[in-house]
Amino acid sequence: MPTISLSSSSPSLSPLSNATIYVAGHRGLVGSALCRTLTEQGCTKILTRTHTELDLTNQAAVRTFFADNQPEYVFLAAAKVGGIHANDSFPADFIRDNLLIQTNIIDAAHTSGSKKLLFLGSSCIYPKFAPQPMQEAHLLTGELEPTNEWYAIAKIAGIKMCQAYHKQYGFNAISLMPTNLYGPGDNFDLNNSHVLPALIRKFHEAKIQGMSEVEIWGTGTPKREFLHVDDLAAASLFLMEKYNDPDIVNVGSGEEVSIAELASLVAQVVNFQGTIRYNKGMPDGTPRKLLDVSRLTDLGWTSQITLEQGIADTYAWLLAHEDGVRK
Repeated sequence: MPTISLSSSSPSLSPLSNATIYVAGHRGLVGSALCRTLTEQGCTKILTRTHTELDLTNQAAVRTFFADNQPEYVFLAAAKVGGIHANDSFPADFIRDNLLIQTNIIDAAHTSGSKKLLFLGSSCIYPKFAPQPMQEAHLLTGELEPTNEWYAIAKIAGIKMCQAYHKQYGFNAISLMPTNLYGPGDNFDLNNSHVLPALIRKFHEAKIQGMSEVEIWGTGTPKREFLHVDDLAAASLFLMEKYNDPDIVNVGSGEEVSIAELASLVAQVVNFQGTIRYNKGMPDGTPRKLLDVSRLTDLGWTSQITLEQGIADTYAWLLAHEDGVRK
């Protein structure tokens, strides 16, 4: 079953189409979506490097790469990522590697004369008990979620580094804070994946195995916001072309759905015919997590891919790549 094309970008060529563009982290969920979108927009000078080819924690290697290739625009999507267990088990690795990656790329981009850099953060930068929906102004107003504070602190440092280079050097560096992402190339490992790809895999396997019931932890009442990764890529390109302010920008759908509603939608897309049972003895997690995307909306961009379309697209990708996916 082929992956459905859901590009939310305009068919006209991007003003960046003739520029040399470096996508750091091109093999990841976000980086691969950025490469797809840039290619669809007529960009042909896209620089990518695997970890083997370029260790982004190596300052000398990163400086040499930038000096030799002179990228005009930089999308910084590279990061060390993982779930709660990984963050809790390897806190030093998460804060060290992410600080090194960000510092090396931001500094080399400025030093080599890049025109602009886009840094991708995470909604985990906001306080654990931030008001809902979370506004950009809520940054650094409260304590972080302790299970991923190492990653969050590194991302906050990346934001502040972009702002510092803008203030001191006039370097055009912008920062985006995406909500929960999903899409083709996602992680479907039930031990460390996020809720949406985990549900897709769980319902798919239940259907294949002829199970009559799927159990989901919690009450199903918590609400979450989701954004298809191709929408994030489209927003990133839009902001790279039009936004030049050091203030951060939230990127999300602006819509939330309960876990129960999400589970029902996934079951429908996967065509699971059994029942859904909620294990109310298991924890729910944060009751609500929604980004305020009014700043992005005011700039002229809104998400285009509905949750149902996005889930169908992601499930189609899983079916087409089932033997090689992370699971």
